[in-house]
Amino acid sequence: MPQAVISLSGLTKRYGRFTAVDNLELDIYKGEVFGLLGPNGAGKSTTILMMLGLTEPTSGQVEVCGIDSTRHPVEVKRKVGYLPEDVGFYDEMTGTENLVYTAQLNGFRKTEARGKAAELLEKVGLGAETGKKAGTYSRGMRQRLGLADVLIKSPEVIILDEPTSGIDPEGVKDFIELVHRLSREEGLTVLFSSHLLDQVQRVCDRVAFFGKGKLLGLLKLEDIHKKEHGLDEVYSRYFEGAYHEE
Repeated sequence: MPQAVISLSGLTKRYGRFTAVDNLELDIYKGEVFGLLGPNGAGKSTTILMMLGLTEPTSGQVEVCGIDSTRHPVEVKRKVGYLPEDVGFYDEMTGTENLVYTAQLNGFRKTEARGKAAELLEKVGLGAETGKKAGTYSRGMRQRLGLADVLIKSPEVIILDEPTSGIDPEGVKDFIELVHRLSREEGLTVLFSSHLLDQVQRVCDRVAFFGKGKLLGLLKLEDIHKKEHGLDEVYSRYFEGAYHEE
């Protein structure tokens, strides 16, 4: 039986009378690239914030790497690298300087931090951009720098929330290939959240369909590929049911 790295049990979040996430039951296994797919407002980001211990659930439980994220968010933070849609950097500092700063915050001595920064910049394809200020980076380059930043502490899990938003098509292709390669080379468990069907389809092993805070379906992409209908057909069926009921 695969090891569940992230486990959600009866997870619910309400804001007054509005239910943002409704009774989620979900396991994400070690080493897989798992997709959260659904329109904006479906509950994906709220679920992620509860995984990280940044938002307290109304009821239910979240365990990440065997740790209750509500009770021990600091311990979870040590295990998880989180890349949000908008990454903040010191724009007047170079990519290297930004990574060195993060590495020192994570306990690296300055010489070790420089070595780690150089290693990670190469790994994410920014080895030729080390002297450029972060403020001059393109959107795609900033997201790759963000990925390097979250890898500094050698996390067991990385959570990517709409990571390709605003990136040009070629940059999206490069970023997705990078995520796929890193997940295999580093043995990382990756959670990839997006409202874009084609991106989830290109990188994920399994995909959870989200709508109105509910888990509408959970499928292995290899099973979809074996059938006559495509993932887009399944996607339409789920969301027409979730969003267009009278």
